[in-house]
Amino acid sequence: MATPTSVRAPRIGIFDSGIGGLSVLRAVRQRLPQAQCHYLADSQFTPWGDRAPAWVVARCQQVSQHLMAEGADLVLVACNTATTQAITALRARWPQHRFVGIEPGIKPAAQASRNHRVAVMATSGTLRSARMRQLVADHAQRTWVLHLPCPGLVQAIEAAWHDPSALHAQLDTLARQLRHAEVDTVVLGCTHYPLVADSLRQRLEPQVMLIDTADAVARRVASLLAVPSTAAPGDCPPPRLMATGSPQTLQQAARHWLGLTTEVQVLALAELNPLTAGR
Repeated sequence: MATPTSVRAPRIGIFDSGIGGLSVLRAVRQRLPQAQCHYLADSQFTPWGDRAPAWVVARCQQVSQHLMAEGADLVLVACNTATTQAITALRARWPQHRFVGIEPGIKPAAQASRNHRVAVMATSGTLRSARMRQLVADHAQRTWVLHLPCPGLVQAIEAAWHDPSALHAQLDTLARQLRHAEVDTVVLGCTHYPLVADSLRQRLEPQVMLIDTADAVARRVASLLAVPSTAAPGDCPPPRLMATGSPQTLQQAARHWLGLTTEVQVLALAELNPLTAGR
């Protein structure tokens, strides 16, 4: 007899342009160890941060539809750029479905800052979004906010397995900019960035706080699904890992940061019909 829907493990679809969403997947698995997670990295077209908003919206609709077709009860947009530019369109297209996004932690950063000087590290797409402007207006009116674009950092993180020198050079440059700005709180406004948070922290003064919203997002997912934890963390079912391009980067990242040995499934491009708009 089939397990009743009301008590079966929740199915969560998670997507990002690349490996960054693994930081969110990690938090979700800690919060909901019994969940069946499907993680999709759009590695064929990463990064999304510099793409046209119309392209990002269309691509997010495409990827979300794929995850929902696989039975996702909730779709988690594990990308700041995608959330700020596309989540409203996703909710409008599928009003009966649950979507959770991730966006820069402006509010907790403004509350935590002692000198009222905050930096937001993010892609240019996130920093120029209307949602970003609204977050600053709503939560940081009394705080000086440095918008710090990080061109090339996502690619450097994804390529660090082969040549970490580019990543180290980028982090050195960013740390100098942050020290010069005298900020005491830094928002990690891209899901890739928490993966190198320790390396960045080593380059900053000890009192500088890094803000990552992954755990808050995981709490929101658990609240929406309203499913109590029924498994110990060690009993987590392995997530399904998918990539639209080469699986190697996702495979290596999942092993390094999450201790996963799950094989990455490569999705045929025909399944997702890659878009050309805005390219």
